[in-house]
Amino acid sequence: MHDLTGFQRDLLYVIAGRDEPHGLAIKDELEDYYEKEIHHGRLYPNLDTLVDKGLVEKGQLDRRTNYYEVTRRGQREIEARNKWEAQYLEDDE
Repeated sequence: MHDLTGFQRDLLYVIAGRDEPHGLAIKDELEDYYEKEIHHGRLYPNLDTLVDKGLVEKGQLDRRTNYYEVTRRGQREIEARNKWEAQYLEDDE
């Protein structure tokens, strides 16, 4: 996961937190978080990157709508990232 951008990491987390979300649901979630519009030209190429890296799987709901799902590898990467972050966030008291 070290080679992902922050935006790609956020995409991965949103997908992991939803049940097979479609692109517009992911877009809406990130727009709420970032408090600004996410353009399709930014969203879909980054989703494709996650698919190409084997972190996310893309399926088809209908001819126009795809859904996304975190793969086992993607879940392992999230867990490793959470563990790595936790070592810096734990309270030493």
